[in-house]
Amino acid sequence: MTANHILFEDGGKAGVATVLQDNDSTVQAELDSGKRLKIKTAQIVLRFAAPAPAQMLAQAQDMAGGIELDLAWEFAPEADFRAEDLARDYFSDKATPVQIAACWLALFGAPHYFRRVGKGVFRKASAETLQAALAGIERKRQQTEQVAAWAAELQQGQCPEAIARQIYRLLFRPDKNSLEYKALAQAVLASKRPPLELLQSTGAIRDAYAFHWQRFLFDTFPKGTGFALEDLDEAALKAWSAVQADLPLAPVQAFSIDDSATTEIDDALSVQGLGSGRVVLGIHIAAPALALLPDSVLDAQTRQRLSTVYMPGWKITMLPDALVQRFTLAEGRDCPALSLYVTLDEATLDVLSSETRIERVPIAANLRHDQLEDTVTEAALEAPAPGAFPFAAELAWCWRLARHLKAQREQVRGKPETFNRPDYSFRLEPAPTEPPTGSEIVHISQRRRGSPLDLIVAEAMILANSTWGGWLAQLGVPGIYRSQAALAPGIKVRMGTRALPHAGMGVAQYSWATSPLRRYVDLVNQWQLLACVRHGTAAALSAPFRPKDSALLAVISSFDEAYTAYNGFQSQIERYWALQWLRQNGVSELTATVLNEGLVRATDLPLVLALPGHGQPRGALLRVQVLDVSLMTLEASLRLIERVNEADAQGTEDAAGEGDEEGDDDAAAATGVSIALDLSGAEVADGAEGAEAKASGEGPTPAPQG
Repeated sequence: MTANHILFEDGGKAGVATVLQDNDSTVQAELDSGKRLKIKTAQIVLRFAAPAPAQMLAQAQDMAGGIELDLAWEFAPEADFRAEDLARDYFSDKATPVQIAACWLALFGAPHYFRRVGKGVFRKASAETLQAALAGIERKRQQTEQVAAWAAELQQGQCPEAIARQIYRLLFRPDKNSLEYKALAQAVLASKRPPLELLQSTGAIRDAYAFHWQRFLFDTFPKGTGFALEDLDEAALKAWSAVQADLPLAPVQAFSIDDSATTEIDDALSVQGLGSGRVVLGIHIAAPALALLPDSVLDAQTRQRLSTVYMPGWKITMLPDALVQRFTLAEGRDCPALSLYVTLDEATLDVLSSETRIERVPIAANLRHDQLEDTVTEAALEAPAPGAFPFAAELAWCWRLARHLKAQREQVRGKPETFNRPDYSFRLEPAPTEPPTGSEIVHISQRRRGSPLDLIVAEAMILANSTWGGWLAQLGVPGIYRSQAALAPGIKVRMGTRALPHAGMGVAQYSWATSPLRRYVDLVNQWQLLACVRHGTAAALSAPFRPKDSALLAVISSFDEAYTAYNGFQSQIERYWALQWLRQNGVSELTATVLNEGLVRATDLPLVLALPGHGQPRGALLRVQVLDVSLMTLEASLRLIERVNEADAQGTEDAAGEGDEEGDDDAAAATGVSIALDLSGAEVADGAEGAEAKASGEGPTPAPQG
């Protein structure tokens, strides 16, 4: 009988066909399906006459499954061999084509017993190799069974201990090769439920606050939030001691303006010469750069953080608390500071000169917003009564100067700055001494933007940052600047090393140098400014960062990323507390302003919420019912009750999120996802004083933060 059928290998799979034409190097063959193809002779494993191709392959596959591989390995010769050689040893000297094909399939499918050394040629593995391979197979089998068992437990509403131990890692930074991850993935696919929902159903995740907190830590502080204080450079401590002893004492009585809970007091003011015709405004900035040396061990830790992280009731400081306490501008102390003295004409408020000094500054008082804001009003500052409040004459003059500086900037901006939306302060009770648990009682209060005290501090900081930025550029010393080419939609604020105009703030250049206790960019600029004070025109050669220094660009890139993540987390965790406030107070109805077809902003809370299909115009004021609040997903379900106002609100551009970049995040905020706030939005949207009031306080929002 003519052998007109073939068994062949194609891409690691076995195939059978009937030969139509046999050439030297190829054959033309036809599959049972009728498809014709060209097969190289090197691919042919076996030629046979009977049985029919499909029957032959089915019988061979069934027989191959019964071949005992251990026995076949024993029978196999030590030298290289082919499938027919093994078939004669395993079955009989007159092995059938089905038996030969079965042996080939068994050999081909057991690479741990036999490895291929050529076309149709095999060699059996050594005893050591085989033992290791079989142990690996057994281990994989056990792991597969373990994954399946864990996945089954998850689907049945139970969380295995091994998964519970690393639940946040699995959710936020998983090792996708781990058995725990594979089990969770398998359970998710089988149950068709999202991982978070599945784990919640098992009771493994009950604490929504811990979920958001651990998510942030895994993303941004995978090594923990502590400092290696034992690694604080001896050189840094010695340098601080030497510098402190030589610092002159400033002949001023300075005062700071912050919230009561502020501990990182970066800035203070002093006023000299009232009534003399020439007034000297002192802007005093805490000077940790005197002790924290570039490229020190502590600098490396600080550069990893890049900023203090703020949240209601807690914060993660950029600097160790010991260093903060040493340099914060605390009342009753002579504090190391980098001071800018600006001399102005008392009548015209024109700037006559400026000078920067390194010195010790007596801090006479730490004034507090929350204690004085109702007393230090615009009316009180217009004609301050003697002793009505601390530093009454100085604050009245600073208020006059702040309005003058603001008007000058607004002229450059081309339009005034407005503050239609309030800021919100969060207070937790009891005040946490450790990271909050999420169960504390939360109090939320409004704080009016652009108050006199805010404006005084903001304009002083803008003046300092603009003046120092210009001085760095004049001396050829590189710094980190913020600039904006034009005050127009889509043109964002950029960080860079060139002193360029900032259209949104209305200044010729703008550096960040007034918050070195809590922002690494400000610390870098302070190092540069210290070099300018010490070396003058030679500072470009003596500063830690030289012109065209790539390290500055690296700082900018890292800072942008970290600051965006921190602001996003602050926004997310404030959203948690706002929703928690609804729950704790049993609030079932809200008034809200329409942002767009699907979003509304709560009138008295920092909340943007989804309300699809409301059909109301932008700016309309609505009364809505709160149906459900989820602290885990940070969402709230609403139902429209009625429209409160019939006419569209006038001047609702800011209220509805138009004209600033905050609206870009409204959709994300309403769905409860983590928001990465764009740095460019704050200064353009809030105005310069709003941005700098935030900068001089305890975080992106000027809430008391402990």
